[in-house]
Amino acid sequence: MKIHLVAGTRPNFIKIAPLYHALKKTDLEPVIIHTGQHYDSNMSSDFFKEFDLPMPDVNLGICGMGNDAQVSAIIKEYYKYLIDNKPQLIVVVGDCNAAPAAVFAGKLSNVPVAHLEAGLRSGDRTMPEENNRIITDALSDICWMLSLDAELNLAAEGISRFKMTHVGNIMIDTIEMMWDKINSTPTQTEDYALVTLHRPSNVDDPIKLEKIVKALNKIAEKIEIIFPVHPRTAERLKKCKVKFHGAICIEKPNGYVNSLALIKGANFVITDSGGIQEETTYLKVPCFTLRNNTERPITEDSGTNRLVTVNELHKVTEYPKKSSFKIKHWDGCTSQRIIEDIKYRFNL
Repeated sequence: MKIHLVAGTRPNFIKIAPLYHALKKTDLEPVIIHTGQHYDSNMSSDFFKEFDLPMPDVNLGICGMGNDAQVSAIIKEYYKYLIDNKPQLIVVVGDCNAAPAAVFAGKLSNVPVAHLEAGLRSGDRTMPEENNRIITDALSDICWMLSLDAELNLAAEGISRFKMTHVGNIMIDTIEMMWDKINSTPTQTEDYALVTLHRPSNVDDPIKLEKIVKALNKIAEKIEIIFPVHPRTAERLKKCKVKFHGAICIEKPNGYVNSLALIKGANFVITDSGGIQEETTYLKVPCFTLRNNTERPITEDSGTNRLVTVNELHKVTEYPKKSSFKIKHWDGCTSQRIIEDIKYRFNL
């Protein structure tokens, strides 16, 4: 049975890595399809080497476009590829443009599609990612959920319970797969906060970005900050009129192992990333999410993650605390549950 694993961004590859390796140990045949959304130094051969992944079987090369053009191009190019290269199952991951585009191409080609990370909802339709999630789930034949609250979201949208399987969080599989390297990677200092910011809602508005920098400068008066700057954020910061406090260490983006080592060792994390909310929850590191909402409310329920506004940001040093809360199926066994579900659904 041939299975396409479709990925378009760095987080997608982080998620398909453990599933690829688990599938390779079975008689199922994984094929990596790279839509091409991210291809920089972090998407080079070194990145694939870090996860012991082969280079993608095909790279559609779709990058550098607006959302509408990108989705259209992925549908067109992937559909053309599927004409002569049909698998028995297509797996799409997460909420980037590759997900709705690939699921649509799959439906045009009469190939079943599974969505890994189905059912996540922020309730904010102004976010392209939210619309991608809704469209992808609606068109998918199988919805693999990372938490039980996702089932309520899918049911509310009229999706059949038969399509849903609670498999857990694939990112925890990746952490466990890479744990020895993460655990043995030293950090530069012991007491520090980690900051990652990239969402347009935070970095595209110059006034808001300057407020964020001022708040980070306040925090830096109490604790050193390590700030690996996303390329998008780096471009916006060039126009920022506020200078960084001397205790803020600006770095280039890290590879996966170094990033997780920084998260693991941090006193707390400030982010607008969805994935980091999950990673900090599993690693029991206090997380402050600079957003008005989250598609991962279970991380709030765990007590590890807290939504904050720009005006509240400077106060985060007052209430970090660790949590011992455990989430069902966030245990490093998600890939195995996925394989069991595939075998059940396809009578293998």
